[in-house]
Amino acid sequence: MTVNDKPVIVQRDGSILLEVGGPRYEEARDTLARFAELVKSPEYVHTYRLSPLSLWNAAASGLSAAAVKEGLSAYSRYPVPDNIMRDIDDYLARYGKLKLVRQGEGLVLISEDPLLITEIANSKGLGRHLDGWAGPNRLRVAPGHRGYLKQALIKLGWPVEDLAGYTPGAPLAVDLRTVTPGGAPFGLRSYQEEAVAAFWASGSERGGSGVIVLPCGAGKTVVGLGVMARARCHTLIVVTSTTAVHQWRDELLDKTTLRPDAIGEYTGDLKDVRPVTIATYQVLTWRPRKTDEFPHLAVFNARDWGLIIYDEVHLLPAPVFRITADLQARRRLGLTATLVREDGREEDVFTLVGPKRYDVPWKVLEKQGWIATAACTEIRLPLPQEKRLEYSLARDPHTRYRIAAENPAKLPLVRQLIARHPNEQVLVIGQYLDQLAALAAELKAPLITGQTSTAEREALYRAFREGRIKVLVVSRVANFSIDLPDASVAIQVSGTFGSRQEEAQRLGRILRPKAERNQAHFYTLTTRDTKDQEYAAKRQLFLTEQGYRYTILDASEMATGERSRQV
Repeated sequence: MTVNDKPVIVQRDGSILLEVGGPRYEEARDTLARFAELVKSPEYVHTYRLSPLSLWNAAASGLSAAAVKEGLSAYSRYPVPDNIMRDIDDYLARYGKLKLVRQGEGLVLISEDPLLITEIANSKGLGRHLDGWAGPNRLRVAPGHRGYLKQALIKLGWPVEDLAGYTPGAPLAVDLRTVTPGGAPFGLRSYQEEAVAAFWASGSERGGSGVIVLPCGAGKTVVGLGVMARARCHTLIVVTSTTAVHQWRDELLDKTTLRPDAIGEYTGDLKDVRPVTIATYQVLTWRPRKTDEFPHLAVFNARDWGLIIYDEVHLLPAPVFRITADLQARRRLGLTATLVREDGREEDVFTLVGPKRYDVPWKVLEKQGWIATAACTEIRLPLPQEKRLEYSLARDPHTRYRIAAENPAKLPLVRQLIARHPNEQVLVIGQYLDQLAALAAELKAPLITGQTSTAEREALYRAFREGRIKVLVVSRVANFSIDLPDASVAIQVSGTFGSRQEEAQRLGRILRPKAERNQAHFYTLTTRDTKDQEYAAKRQLFLTEQGYRYTILDASEMATGERSRQV
């Protein structure tokens, strides 16, 4: 590889420029994704940055400073600046410099650096989490402050390696089946086996807490079942919706040896605590008034749980973070397609649930056939004249976005796209209920929103899976944990502003592998030169990092199918 073939330029401020389209682009992109964060992705040059958290996650997954520096140097067109090399050494060295270990009946914070541990001991902000010296270079941790201490230390730039171990929890006999009750053979895929092994770490204190990052449709639930079969203990599973509760229950009964009477549901409809209990975030964070406590958080202490699984961990709400800080003695598994949080609380996931233990680039699994190949297309259309004045006069950015996102010209375009895929299962996804209701009426298609009862939702999802419904209009309630394996086309008409994780989740609705032609199409409709187009660019960042490229079309080009450019 000549110097000019190298697609990366590393700058002294920590930003990394990646030239798109060259022969080594994909290799360099997958290397950067292991330890850097994508910041923006215009057409020809993508910008990444090294952050402390991205490097600490890399360290926790076993990546060394030497490997990071080698990855940068291998693809960098020019020598990597010396200050960047030193920063990589310094930040990765910080992970593990402070360790939490068990000593007798309590916990101690230890370090081989006497000056660092002395600095920690004399830090005013940490006093309430510590309880004096426990020996040379050892500080006693105040009872119940394991999670809070880790939160406080990472804010000071010191990620703690937690080696204090876990309570085993109440035992439970659970194994994976080799044949499902329906007679189908079953076994973990190779990457699922690797994910389980990376989390479990042979049952040692070096594993047992952390996050598995896999694309939507790649079987994160099955990874959870694999971990349960290793842990063999009472397990609490927290999910996004009642529909997801039922899907987890179905998977447990289909792929493990658990009996129905061992599985409980804790939702707004039913509160049944069993050895394996599946609860929703919504019921756990319910309270009668804003000034009241959260009564259902008591389920976290209702049994001797040995494992807590957080499905879609990137959505973990603040009250659950708080209770998780008190649950550091329990094994904790987070499952997600993306570590991106729109509220910026990635550090809390790192400290309270655990660091990233395993991930696979989406495009790798696509090439192996485990998820569908997806073609992403952004179609831009003008705002009708009668709406332009309303848009211009609106002062609030969110109001402007809604006017542009609800562009009535999107409706005939949706119809045109559906006509292009006459024999496929189509999801029309959006944010605004009035817009979705108009689309459902025009398309004569069922509509699912947050107001749709669980029973009706599941009946419609079942009819869609069975092919009795070809087009389904859905709000953001369908963003997460919905199993629609035959959906192959998604048309996004509006979204939650610039949410990167929502874009990833919506693409994920159509990525489950298909029985025949393993191809999916993801369309996003945006109003040109408005907040709608601006937010769309932000939404696409995470998927761009994963190797997806959006073909940009003008609505007028749809008749001919001419493609203008890719980003």
